[in-house]
Amino acid sequence: MDKLIKLQSHKEAYALCGLHDANIRLIEKAFKVKITLRNEHLKVSGTATNIKKSVELIDYLLDALRAGEDNIGELDLSCLISNFKKPKREELSLGSQIGPKTLGQRGYVEAIREYDIVFGIGPAGTGKTYLAMASAVEALKKQEVRRIILTRPAIEAGESLGFLPGDMREKISPYLRPLYDALYDMMEAEKIEKYLETGIIEVAPLAYMRGRTLNDAFIILDEAQNCTAEQMKMFLTRLGFDSKAVITGDITQSDLPAGKPVGLLQAQDILSGIKDIKFVYFTGQDVVRHALVQRIIEAYDKVVKKN
Repeated sequence: MDKLIKLQSHKEAYALCGLHDANIRLIEKAFKVKITLRNEHLKVSGTATNIKKSVELIDYLLDALRAGEDNIGELDLSCLISNFKKPKREELSLGSQIGPKTLGQRGYVEAIREYDIVFGIGPAGTGKTYLAMASAVEALKKQEVRRIILTRPAIEAGESLGFLPGDMREKISPYLRPLYDALYDMMEAEKIEKYLETGIIEVAPLAYMRGRTLNDAFIILDEAQNCTAEQMKMFLTRLGFDSKAVITGDITQSDLPAGKPVGLLQAQDILSGIKDIKFVYFTGQDVVRHALVQRIIEAYDKVVKKN
């Protein structure tokens, strides 16, 4: 049995197939199909079931390329293949406006589902925090965890938490605003307040994690570029049974004093070889804010590379 897929251009065919047809070879091996490129058509041959699954993946990749994605990385494709091979491909059950919109974001969401510790590293606007929160809410609704814990370093740009007015929650709230914003997009306000009161959702500064063991929890550490090396080690060793941790940060935006070791950078060096920990790296191509944000990030990246 064969299936023909029409391509729009030679450039699209090259981006889809990858260097030396590496992407096509991965798809062929994963789905046990034969894929050949003839002029503007891609021909997929195999059993009906295998063709259906591989064509679904190819259609998704083409949609991403036509939406502006200009590169299909091997790691992203491997995550996508794993997802599309499942009997039923699951999406975030929170509405299409919350789901992943780029290949990088989809790889991130898949990594969160498959790994107990995931690092999401990249610039602002790439959905690191938002998608982590969506994944946490999804896990809570499916009763895969009993609680969500949101934490963030509480000292930024020279401000100390102790000098801020109010109780602990009022002090930390401004630092956790992006997480609150994401929560209120995904859940009813009344439910959020109830969960905060009962501890099903907990918001706490990173220092309050010390000495605890966090079981049956989905834990999000946001703005991790502001963690010291000691804080990062402390946080990572809090993970208990049936728990999952997502650590998000932008290495270029650290507020730590000059000369202070950045815990997120150190974690990359120390943990990158552990197979059950996943590092996901976002680029300007994953920015889903105003179109100018992507161009701003790219302009700054060029300056950094020159220096």
